[in-house]
Amino acid sequence: MKPENEITRAMASGEFTDAMIRLGLIALMAVLCFRIFTPFLALMVWALILAIILYPLHQRLARRLGGKQGRAATVIVVVGVLLIGIPLVMLGESFAVHIHGLNEAYENQTLAVPQPDPGVADWPVVGKRVYAAWQAAATNLPAFVETNNATFKSAGRRVVSAAANTATSVLLFLGSLIVAGIMMAWGESGSAALRRILRRLSGPAKGPDLQKLSTMTVRSVAAGVIGTAFIQALLLGVGFKFAGVPGAGVLALAAMIAGILQLPPLIIALPVVAYLWVGGDGSTAGNIVWSIYLVLAAMADNVLKPLLLGRGVDAPMPVVLIGALGGMISAGLVGLFVGSVVLALGYQLFMEWVGTAGTGDEAEPLQTEPGANTARAAE
Repeated sequence: MKPENEITRAMASGEFTDAMIRLGLIALMAVLCFRIFTPFLALMVWALILAIILYPLHQRLARRLGGKQGRAATVIVVVGVLLIGIPLVMLGESFAVHIHGLNEAYENQTLAVPQPDPGVADWPVVGKRVYAAWQAAATNLPAFVETNNATFKSAGRRVVSAAANTATSVLLFLGSLIVAGIMMAWGESGSAALRRILRRLSGPAKGPDLQKLSTMTVRSVAAGVIGTAFIQALLLGVGFKFAGVPGAGVLALAAMIAGILQLPPLIIALPVVAYLWVGGDGSTAGNIVWSIYLVLAAMADNVLKPLLLGRGVDAPMPVVLIGALGGMISAGLVGLFVGSVVLALGYQLFMEWVGTAGTGDEAEPLQTEPGANTARAAE
Protein backbone atom coordinates (compact mmCIF):
# COMPACT_ATOMS: atom_id res chain seq x y z
CA MET A 1 0.00 0.00 0.00
CA LYS A 2 1.11 3.54 -0.72
CA PRO A 3 1.96 5.74 2.21
CA GLU A 4 -0.75 8.18 3.21
CA ASN A 5 1.29 11.26 2.20
CA GLU A 6 1.76 9.88 -1.35
CA ILE A 7 -1.99 9.25 -1.71
CA THR A 8 -2.70 12.79 -0.51
CA ARG A 9 -0.13 14.14 -2.94
CA ALA A 10 -1.66 12.21 -5.84
CA MET A 11 -5.15 13.41 -4.96
CA ALA A 12 -3.90 16.99 -4.73
CA SER A 13 -2.14 16.62 -8.08
CA GLY A 14 -5.35 15.32 -9.68
CA GLU A 15 -7.39 18.18 -8.25
CA PHE A 16 -4.80 20.67 -9.50
CA THR A 17 -4.95 19.14 -13.00
CA ASP A 18 -8.74 19.29 -12.99
CA ALA A 19 -8.67 22.92 -11.86
CA MET A 20 -6.20 23.85 -14.63
CA ILE A 21 -8.35 22.11 -17.25
CA ARG A 22 -11.42 23.98 -16.04
CA LEU A 23 -9.55 27.30 -16.10
CA GLY A 24 -8.29 26.56 -19.60
CA LEU A 25 -11.79 25.76 -20.84
CA ILE A 26 -13.16 28.93 -19.23
CA ALA A 27 -10.41 31.02 -20.86
CA LEU A 28 -11.09 29.37 -24.23
CA MET A 29 -14.81 30.07 -23.90
CA ALA A 30 -14.09 33.73 -23.00
CA VAL A 31 -11.79 34.16 -26.01
CA LEU A 32 -14.30 32.59 -28.39
CA CYS A 33 -17.15 34.72 -27.03
CA PHE A 34 -15.04 37.86 -27.39
CA ARG A 35 -14.08 37.02 -30.99
CA ILE A 36 -17.72 36.43 -31.89
CA PHE A 37 -18.79 39.66 -30.18
CA THR A 38 -15.96 41.82 -31.60
CA PRO A 39 -17.76 42.85 -34.85
CA PHE A 40 -20.57 44.33 -32.73
CA LEU A 41 -18.36 45.82 -30.01
CA ALA A 42 -18.35 49.41 -31.33
CA LEU A 43 -22.09 49.29 -31.99
CA MET A 44 -22.90 48.01 -28.49
CA VAL A 45 -20.54 50.43 -26.72
CA TRP A 46 -22.08 53.40 -28.53
CA ALA A 47 -25.57 52.06 -27.87
CA LEU A 48 -24.81 51.73 -24.15
CA ILE A 49 -23.40 55.27 -24.02
CA LEU A 50 -26.44 56.71 -25.82
CA ALA A 51 -28.81 54.73 -23.60
CA ILE A 52 -27.14 56.08 -20.44
CA ILE A 53 -27.23 59.66 -21.75
CA LEU A 54 -30.82 59.54 -23.01
CA TYR A 55 -32.32 57.48 -20.20
CA PRO A 56 -33.42 60.47 -18.04
CA LEU A 57 -35.23 61.93 -21.07
CA HIS A 58 -36.74 58.50 -21.76
CA GLN A 59 -38.07 58.27 -18.21
CA ARG A 60 -39.66 61.72 -18.34
CA LEU A 61 -41.31 60.87 -21.65
CA ALA A 62 -42.46 57.47 -20.34
CA ARG A 63 -44.18 59.15 -17.39
CA ARG A 64 -46.08 61.38 -19.81
CA LEU A 65 -47.09 58.32 -21.83
CA GLY A 66 -48.50 56.48 -18.84
CA GLY A 67 -45.40 54.43 -18.04
CA LYS A 68 -45.07 52.92 -21.53
CA GLN A 69 -41.33 52.22 -21.67
CA GLY A 70 -41.31 50.73 -25.17
CA ARG A 71 -43.43 53.51 -26.64
CA ALA A 72 -41.21 56.20 -25.12
CA ALA A 73 -38.08 54.51 -26.52
CA THR A 74 -39.72 54.23 -29.94
CA VAL A 75 -40.55 57.94 -29.96
CA ILE A 76 -36.96 58.90 -29.07
CA VAL A 77 -35.48 56.60 -31.72
CA VAL A 78 -37.87 57.75 -34.47
CA VAL A 79 -37.30 61.43 -33.70
CA GLY A 80 -33.53 60.90 -33.56
CA VAL A 81 -33.44 59.03 -36.86
CA LEU A 82 -35.60 61.71 -38.53
CA LEU A 83 -33.53 64.58 -37.14
CA ILE A 84 -30.26 62.98 -38.22
CA GLY A 85 -31.21 60.89 -41.22
CA ILE A 86 -33.34 63.30 -43.29
CA PRO A 87 -30.83 66.21 -43.29
CA LEU A 88 -27.99 63.82 -44.10
CA VAL A 89 -29.90 62.30 -47.02
CA MET A 90 -30.73 65.76 -48.35
CA LEU A 91 -27.13 66.91 -47.90
CA GLY A 92 -25.79 63.79 -49.64
CA GLU A 93 -28.18 64.18 -52.55
CA SER A 94 -27.29 67.87 -52.92
CA PHE A 95 -23.57 67.04 -52.77
CA ALA A 96 -23.93 64.32 -55.42
CA VAL A 97 -25.88 66.64 -57.75
CA HIS A 98 -23.31 69.39 -57.27
CA ILE A 99 -20.37 67.08 -57.99
CA HIS A 100 -22.13 65.69 -61.07
CA GLY A 101 -22.76 69.23 -62.34
CA LEU A 102 -19.12 70.22 -61.84
CA ASN A 103 -17.91 67.11 -63.64
CA GLU A 104 -20.29 67.70 -66.53
CA ALA A 105 -19.26 71.36 -66.83
CA TYR A 106 -15.58 70.41 -66.81
CA GLU A 107 -16.04 67.80 -69.54
CA ASN A 108 -17.96 70.32 -71.68
CA GLN A 109 -15.26 72.95 -70.97
CA THR A 110 -17.83 75.36 -69.59
CA LEU A 111 -16.44 75.37 -66.06
CA ALA A 112 -14.94 78.75 -65.21
CA VAL A 113 -13.01 79.88 -62.15
CA PRO A 114 -13.40 83.57 -61.24
CA GLN A 115 -10.33 85.77 -61.03
CA PRO A 116 -8.97 86.15 -57.48
CA ASP A 117 -9.27 89.37 -55.55
CA PRO A 118 -5.90 91.17 -55.31
CA GLY A 119 -6.33 91.26 -51.53
CA VAL A 120 -5.78 87.47 -51.44
CA ALA A 121 -2.08 88.03 -52.07
CA ASP A 122 -1.88 89.99 -48.82
CA TRP A 123 -3.02 87.05 -46.67
CA PRO A 124 -0.41 86.08 -44.07
CA VAL A 125 2.03 83.25 -44.88
CA VAL A 126 0.07 81.58 -47.73
CA GLY A 127 -1.37 84.60 -49.53
CA LYS A 128 1.04 84.76 -52.47
CA ARG A 129 0.95 81.02 -53.18
CA VAL A 130 -2.85 80.90 -52.98
CA TYR A 131 -3.13 83.92 -55.28
CA ALA A 132 -0.74 82.43 -57.85
CA ALA A 133 -2.53 79.05 -57.91
CA TRP A 134 -5.96 80.69 -58.05
CA GLN A 135 -4.91 82.97 -60.92
CA ALA A 136 -3.43 80.04 -62.87
CA ALA A 137 -6.69 78.08 -62.49
CA ALA A 138 -8.75 81.11 -63.55
CA THR A 139 -6.56 81.79 -66.60
CA ASN A 140 -6.33 78.23 -68.00
CA LEU A 141 -8.18 75.62 -65.95
CA PRO A 142 -7.37 72.54 -68.15
CA ALA A 143 -3.65 73.31 -68.06
CA PHE A 144 -3.80 73.88 -64.30
CA VAL A 145 -5.56 70.54 -63.79
CA GLU A 146 -3.06 68.76 -66.05
CA THR A 147 -0.11 70.27 -64.19
CA ASN A 148 -1.49 69.25 -60.78
CA ASN A 149 -3.05 65.97 -61.90
CA ALA A 150 -1.31 63.86 -59.24
CA THR A 151 -2.36 66.26 -56.48
CA PHE A 152 -5.98 66.22 -57.62
CA LYS A 153 -6.01 62.41 -57.77
CA SER A 154 -4.57 62.15 -54.26
CA ALA A 155 -7.06 64.71 -52.95
CA GLY A 156 -9.90 62.88 -54.70
CA ARG A 157 -8.97 59.60 -53.05
CA ARG A 158 -8.86 61.31 -49.67
CA VAL A 159 -12.26 62.90 -50.23
CA VAL A 160 -13.79 59.57 -51.28
CA SER A 161 -12.22 57.83 -48.26
CA ALA A 162 -13.43 60.56 -45.90
CA ALA A 163 -16.93 60.38 -47.38
CA ALA A 164 -16.98 56.58 -46.98
CA ASN A 165 -15.78 56.83 -43.37
CA THR A 166 -18.37 59.51 -42.65
CA ALA A 167 -21.16 57.41 -44.13
CA THR A 168 -20.02 54.39 -42.09
CA SER A 169 -19.91 56.46 -38.91
CA VAL A 170 -23.39 57.85 -39.55
CA LEU A 171 -24.82 54.36 -40.15
CA LEU A 172 -23.05 53.12 -37.00
CA PHE A 173 -24.55 55.98 -35.00
CA LEU A 174 -28.05 55.35 -36.34
CA GLY A 175 -27.74 51.63 -35.61
CA SER A 176 -26.46 52.42 -32.11
CA LEU A 177 -29.44 54.73 -31.56
CA ILE A 178 -31.84 51.93 -32.47
CA VAL A 179 -30.09 49.47 -30.14
CA ALA A 180 -30.04 52.14 -27.42
CA GLY A 181 -33.82 52.39 -27.77
CA ILE A 182 -34.10 48.66 -27.08
CA MET A 183 -31.81 49.05 -24.05
CA MET A 184 -33.91 51.93 -22.70
CA ALA A 185 -37.13 49.96 -23.17
CA TRP A 186 -35.66 47.24 -20.94
CA GLY A 187 -33.71 49.69 -18.78
CA GLU A 188 -34.90 48.51 -15.38
CA SER A 189 -34.09 44.85 -15.91
CA GLY A 190 -30.80 45.73 -17.60
CA SER A 191 -29.82 47.99 -14.72
CA ALA A 192 -30.67 45.25 -12.23
CA ALA A 193 -28.57 42.73 -14.17
CA LEU A 194 -25.60 45.10 -14.27
CA ARG A 195 -25.98 45.75 -10.56
CA ARG A 196 -25.87 42.00 -9.86
CA ILE A 197 -22.73 41.65 -11.97
CA LEU A 198 -20.97 44.48 -10.16
CA ARG A 199 -22.06 43.09 -6.80
CA ARG A 200 -20.59 39.74 -7.76
CA LEU A 201 -17.32 41.35 -8.84
CA SER A 202 -16.85 43.96 -6.11
CA GLY A 203 -19.13 42.93 -3.26
CA PRO A 204 -22.72 43.76 -2.30
CA ALA A 205 -21.82 47.09 -0.72
CA LYS A 206 -19.57 48.47 -3.48
CA GLY A 207 -21.45 47.26 -6.59
CA PRO A 208 -24.27 49.87 -6.61
CA ASP A 209 -21.75 52.65 -5.97
CA LEU A 210 -19.65 51.61 -8.95
CA GLN A 211 -22.74 51.42 -11.15
CA LYS A 212 -23.79 54.93 -10.11
CA LEU A 213 -20.26 56.24 -10.65
CA SER A 214 -20.11 54.79 -14.19
CA THR A 215 -23.51 56.23 -15.10
CA MET A 216 -22.81 59.69 -13.73
CA THR A 217 -19.37 59.79 -15.37
CA VAL A 218 -20.81 59.10 -18.84
CA ARG A 219 -23.46 61.79 -18.38
CA SER A 220 -20.88 64.18 -16.98
CA VAL A 221 -18.62 63.73 -20.02
CA ALA A 222 -21.58 64.18 -22.34
CA ALA A 223 -22.44 67.46 -20.62
CA GLY A 224 -18.86 68.63 -20.09
CA VAL A 225 -17.40 67.79 -23.49
CA ILE A 226 -20.26 67.68 -25.98
CA GLY A 227 -22.32 70.30 -24.12
CA THR A 228 -19.36 72.68 -23.92
CA ALA A 229 -18.58 72.18 -27.61
CA PHE A 230 -22.21 72.87 -28.55
CA ILE A 231 -22.40 76.06 -26.44
CA GLN A 232 -19.12 77.34 -27.88
CA ALA A 233 -20.24 76.57 -31.43
CA LEU A 234 -23.48 78.45 -30.80
CA LEU A 235 -21.63 81.49 -29.41
CA LEU A 236 -19.12 81.49 -32.27
CA GLY A 237 -21.85 80.94 -34.87
CA VAL A 238 -23.73 84.01 -33.63
CA GLY A 239 -20.52 86.02 -33.81
CA PHE A 240 -19.68 84.77 -37.31
CA LYS A 241 -23.19 85.59 -38.53
CA PHE A 242 -23.41 89.14 -37.19
CA ALA A 243 -19.81 89.91 -38.13
CA GLY A 244 -20.65 89.13 -41.76
CA VAL A 245 -18.29 86.16 -42.11
CA PRO A 246 -19.19 83.94 -45.10
CA GLY A 247 -20.04 80.31 -44.30
CA ALA A 248 -20.90 81.08 -40.65
CA GLY A 249 -22.84 77.81 -40.21
CA VAL A 250 -20.02 75.65 -41.60
CA LEU A 251 -17.47 77.43 -39.41
CA ALA A 252 -19.66 76.95 -36.34
CA LEU A 253 -19.98 73.22 -37.14
CA ALA A 254 -16.19 73.00 -37.53
CA ALA A 255 -15.78 74.71 -34.14
CA MET A 256 -18.12 72.19 -32.51
CA ILE A 257 -16.22 69.25 -34.03
CA ALA A 258 -12.95 70.77 -32.83
CA GLY A 259 -14.40 71.15 -29.34
CA ILE A 260 -15.57 67.53 -29.25
CA LEU A 261 -12.12 66.40 -30.40
CA GLN A 262 -10.64 68.51 -27.57
CA LEU A 263 -8.92 70.86 -30.00
CA PRO A 264 -8.95 74.56 -29.08
CA PRO A 265 -11.72 76.42 -30.98
CA LEU A 266 -9.18 79.23 -31.37
CA ILE A 267 -7.92 77.37 -34.46
CA ILE A 268 -11.24 78.35 -36.06
CA ALA A 269 -11.70 81.75 -34.44
CA LEU A 270 -8.24 83.23 -35.07
CA PRO A 271 -8.31 82.81 -38.89
CA VAL A 272 -11.76 84.42 -38.87
CA VAL A 273 -10.39 87.34 -36.86
CA ALA A 274 -7.57 87.66 -39.40
CA TYR A 275 -10.15 87.64 -42.21
CA LEU A 276 -12.09 90.48 -40.52
CA TRP A 277 -9.01 92.66 -40.54
CA VAL A 278 -7.63 91.67 -43.96
CA GLY A 279 -10.62 90.92 -46.17
CA GLY A 280 -13.67 92.06 -44.21
CA ASP A 281 -15.80 95.09 -45.00
CA GLY A 282 -16.47 96.14 -41.40
CA SER A 283 -15.32 99.27 -39.64
CA THR A 284 -12.34 99.38 -37.32
CA ALA A 285 -14.55 99.68 -34.25
CA GLY A 286 -16.70 96.75 -35.40
CA ASN A 287 -13.62 94.62 -36.06
CA ILE A 288 -12.31 95.35 -32.56
CA VAL A 289 -15.63 94.40 -30.95
CA TRP A 290 -16.09 91.20 -32.94
CA SER A 291 -12.44 90.18 -32.55
CA ILE A 292 -12.70 90.44 -28.76
CA TYR A 293 -16.05 88.60 -28.76
CA LEU A 294 -14.80 85.72 -30.94
CA VAL A 295 -11.62 85.25 -28.90
CA LEU A 296 -13.58 85.22 -25.64
CA ALA A 297 -16.17 82.80 -27.07
CA ALA A 298 -13.38 80.50 -28.27
CA MET A 299 -11.90 80.49 -24.76
CA ALA A 300 -15.23 79.92 -22.99
CA ASP A 301 -14.41 76.23 -22.51
CA ASN A 302 -11.97 77.24 -19.76
CA VAL A 303 -15.01 78.36 -17.75
CA LEU A 304 -17.63 75.89 -18.98
CA LYS A 305 -15.68 72.66 -18.50
CA PRO A 306 -15.03 73.12 -14.77
CA LEU A 307 -18.74 73.92 -14.33
CA LEU A 308 -20.12 71.00 -16.35
CA LEU A 309 -17.46 68.27 -16.26
CA GLY A 310 -17.47 66.08 -13.20
CA ARG A 311 -20.79 67.28 -11.77
CA GLY A 312 -22.37 64.58 -9.62
CA VAL A 313 -19.32 62.30 -9.97
CA ASP A 314 -17.46 60.98 -6.93
CA ALA A 315 -14.13 61.63 -8.61
CA PRO A 316 -12.16 64.87 -9.09
CA MET A 317 -12.75 66.79 -12.32
CA PRO A 318 -9.07 66.43 -13.44
CA VAL A 319 -9.38 62.64 -13.19
CA VAL A 320 -12.46 62.64 -15.42
CA LEU A 321 -10.86 65.08 -17.87
CA ILE A 322 -7.59 63.15 -18.10
CA GLY A 323 -9.54 59.93 -18.63
CA ALA A 324 -11.57 61.54 -21.42
CA LEU A 325 -8.50 62.97 -23.16
CA GLY A 326 -6.44 59.79 -22.81
CA GLY A 327 -9.35 57.63 -23.94
CA MET A 328 -9.93 59.79 -27.00
CA ILE A 329 -6.25 59.60 -27.97
CA SER A 330 -6.29 55.81 -27.54
CA ALA A 331 -9.71 54.88 -28.96
CA GLY A 332 -11.17 57.88 -30.75
CA LEU A 333 -14.43 59.57 -29.88
CA VAL A 334 -15.85 56.59 -27.99
CA GLY A 335 -12.74 56.72 -25.81
CA LEU A 336 -14.00 60.02 -24.38
CA PHE A 337 -16.58 58.07 -22.42
CA VAL A 338 -14.80 54.75 -21.93
CA GLY A 339 -11.56 56.37 -20.78
CA SER A 340 -13.25 58.66 -18.29
CA VAL A 341 -15.31 55.80 -16.84
CA VAL A 342 -12.31 53.47 -16.52
CA LEU A 343 -10.10 56.11 -14.89
CA ALA A 344 -12.87 57.24 -12.53
CA LEU A 345 -13.53 53.64 -11.47
CA GLY A 346 -9.83 53.00 -11.05
CA TYR A 347 -9.44 56.12 -8.96
CA GLN A 348 -12.42 55.20 -6.78
CA LEU A 349 -11.18 51.63 -6.23
CA PHE A 350 -7.65 52.80 -5.50
CA MET A 351 -8.78 55.39 -2.97
CA GLU A 352 -11.08 52.80 -1.37
CA TRP A 353 -8.12 50.46 -1.06
CA VAL A 354 -5.95 53.22 0.42
CA GLY A 355 -8.72 54.14 2.87
CA THR A 356 -9.09 50.53 3.94
CA ALA A 357 -5.37 50.25 4.57
CA GLY A 358 -5.41 53.46 6.60
CA THR A 359 -8.30 52.19 8.70
CA GLY A 360 -6.41 48.97 9.40
CA ASP A 361 -3.31 50.84 10.48
CA GLU A 362 -5.32 53.07 12.77
CA ALA A 363 -7.18 50.09 14.20
CA GLU A 364 -3.97 48.20 14.92
CA PRO A 365 -3.30 48.39 18.68
CA LEU A 366 -0.10 50.09 19.69
CA GLN A 367 0.37 47.79 22.71
CA THR A 368 -1.32 44.41 23.11
CA GLU A 369 -0.66 44.00 26.85
CA PRO A 370 1.16 45.76 29.62
CA GLY A 371 4.90 45.29 29.41
CA ALA A 372 4.79 43.92 25.87
CA ASN A 373 7.15 46.60 24.54
CA THR A 374 9.59 45.97 27.40
CA ALA A 375 9.58 42.24 26.76
CA ARG A 376 10.04 42.79 23.02
CA ALA A 377 12.95 45.13 23.69
CA ALA A 378 14.55 42.61 26.03
CA GLU A 379 14.27 39.93 23.33
